Amino acid sequence: MRSFRDRDYIQTKEGYFFCVVGPTHPEDRVIAYLKYVPDPSGKWGGTETRFRRVLGHYTTLDLLETLKFLEKHPEYLYDSPVLGIRISAVPMDRIASHLKPEQKLCQLISMDGLDVLQRKAVDLAALVSDEAGIRIECFGVTGSLLLDIHQDFSDIDLIVYGARNAKALKEAVTRLYEESDSSIRRFGEERLKEWALSKARMYPLTYEEAVAISKRKWGRGRFRQTMFSVHSVKLEEDVLERYGDKIFKPEGMMKVKATVSDASEADFLPSVYKVEDVAVHDAPIVKDIHEVVSYEGFYGGIAEKGERILAYGKLERVINRKNGEEHHRILVGSKEALGRDYIKPA
Repeated sequence: MRSFRDRDYIQTKEGYFFCVVGPTHPEDRVIAYLKYVPDPSGKWGGTETRFRRVLGHYTTLDLLETLKFLEKHPEYLYDSPVLGIRISAVPMDRIASHLKPEQKLCQLISMDGLDVLQRKAVDLAALVSDEAGIRIECFGVTGSLLLDIHQDFSDIDLIVYGARNAKALKEAVTRLYEESDSSIRRFGEERLKEWALSKARMYPLTYEEAVAISKRKWGRGRFRQTMFSVHSVKLEEDVLERYGDKIFKPEGMMKVKATVSDASEADFLPSVYKVEDVAVHDAPIVKDIHEVVSYEGFYGGIAEKGERILAYGKLERVINRKNGEEHHRILVGSKEALGRDYIKPA
């Protein structure tokens, strides 16, 4: 049995669907955010059971709203001594089913009578698999397709597993965008404008900054007129630490400008940018800031090695419990920032 991976789903005994966050979890529960709950008037689902989204958008403020919803189910709230915050996490004894994206894609490939969205998902996976030279078993589908509650308006959420595969797929998809006869496309001008305007409303960005970031998001586009996203997820062999190996202590908010020294983990969740040449703005100097880390997926994969970034977020002291070493990081996506934090090209 494999462990719980980022973007797996869990269905609880009440029928709630939680989306798994990241690759490391406590021994007795799984860190995950609430996405869908049963509701007869919901937009998702079939004739027997309908669901509505509790998480409106993928922002910290929307996530905090799901924690309020879960106050009537306190067993799903967890005060993490490692992260130093309250999060949502599903106890092992509340899990009714563990839904795995790679198993779902395998099932769809072997099925007859697929609906339009399922067929597109299978064809998209096959296309990028061939182009990147990656076995189809290294892909999966998540979101509403995984849960069998998708509708005509749903997007395709594709998963690629493994650090090497993620790098190869990024190169392949970027190449396909440039081919005139390719069936996958970047957003057109109108869709790009609409998307950037929505992001500028959700995040502390100007419209121009949102456009600049959107052009760096290689994993979002159109396939046969359906929106798709590609998410990179680590395999167990890529995960080098366990939950609790490091603990995090808050030390206020801070703005920095820094050079990215390593962006190899920027496409995963959390997105990690190793940084150097860090300049602190309007705050006491901290000389050992080594990382800018984001739990806001929007800021994943937007800067490459050697580029300068501007980041505002929670300053955390990182304590390695295995060797006693310490350093600092800037965390984007914290409750304390209340949606005011960001990462953007400097």
